[in-house]
Amino acid sequence: MINSFVDLALLLFFSTSSLFVLRKLARRIDLVDKPDMRKHHAGAVPLVGGLAVCLSLVYFIFNNPDVIPHSGLYATCMLVLVTIGVLDDKFDIDFKLRIGVQAALAVVMMVMGDIELSRLGNIFATGRIQLETLGYGLTVLAVIGAINAFNMVDGIDGLLGGLATVTFVSLGLLLFLNGHQSMAYLCLVLTVIMAPYLLFNLGVLGRERKVFMGDAGSMLIGFTVIWFLLLASQHPTNAAIRPVTGLWLIALPLMDMTAIMFRRVKRGDSPFKPDREHLHHIFQRMGLSPRQTLGAICLLATALASIGMIGELFNIHETIMFIGFLVCFVLYCMMLRHIWRVTSFIRAKLGKNEFGEKVGEVRS
Repeated sequence: MINSFVDLALLLFFSTSSLFVLRKLARRIDLVDKPDMRKHHAGAVPLVGGLAVCLSLVYFIFNNPDVIPHSGLYATCMLVLVTIGVLDDKFDIDFKLRIGVQAALAVVMMVMGDIELSRLGNIFATGRIQLETLGYGLTVLAVIGAINAFNMVDGIDGLLGGLATVTFVSLGLLLFLNGHQSMAYLCLVLTVIMAPYLLFNLGVLGRERKVFMGDAGSMLIGFTVIWFLLLASQHPTNAAIRPVTGLWLIALPLMDMTAIMFRRVKRGDSPFKPDREHLHHIFQRMGLSPRQTLGAICLLATALASIGMIGELFNIHETIMFIGFLVCFVLYCMMLRHIWRVTSFIRAKLGKNEFGEKVGEVRS
């Protein structure tokens, strides 16, 4: 117990120190995010949150190689992905290259780690579904989907770190309660490692020390989430959670990405074309401040993850849990379809205009 506390304290110090050092390095090599027509933050912000998390996690895995199966393979894949993310942050590389690397890492995960989406459970009440060869393609889609779900959700301060924390804490609790202490501890480690980033990102330590995760960080988190979920749900005899539970633990990023990509394709745009139609944009158009938006989305994500946890702990039938997830997704899509009416109605009730100001206030 004492050793674990000391390890966590050292990781907290390592992560914090990494952010201080990397911030200065990022400014020297121009690894910063500059405001433009789509990004409204003030000044050039270092894109080093993902690097700090990566270095801290690799440091922990190097000293604890038995914490999860194939830890060396996971660390190697993570380093490759973070390298691509840093290059994207610096040079804005083509999204096709990013997708290609993500797909290649999914193949490496399956071939060298024997980690794949091979079973869906009894989600249709017809017996447990084994995917056989279909699982290879679905694994690639799952990896790409998870990575880009967390990449797309990173739109306001604290949101990526907050949603990742919700997922890792929820998964860690389920792993711990189901007797998988080692992986549960790794989820705790990740939460501790991300804590300094959240403080920097939210400006708690001063606006001049602000940092962003960057694509390196968002892709690292998405990849780690899907790796852990597959490890936890796909073991043939000793799975910690059912596959349907994993959907609930990442419900909000997954729903947001799927609905937005569908709308983009429907209007003839690339599914990866940036826009301002994500959930955090919607909440802000309703009149909520960025901090209120952060709190509301994290609370919603926690509620959805809690449904998954309750379903897992009380062994609610997988079909019921899957139908419930689909119902939530349909309701989410319907809300997006009528979002202008919804936002106008809520702004009117709150007495705010489209800029989130009280009606009658004069913009400076």
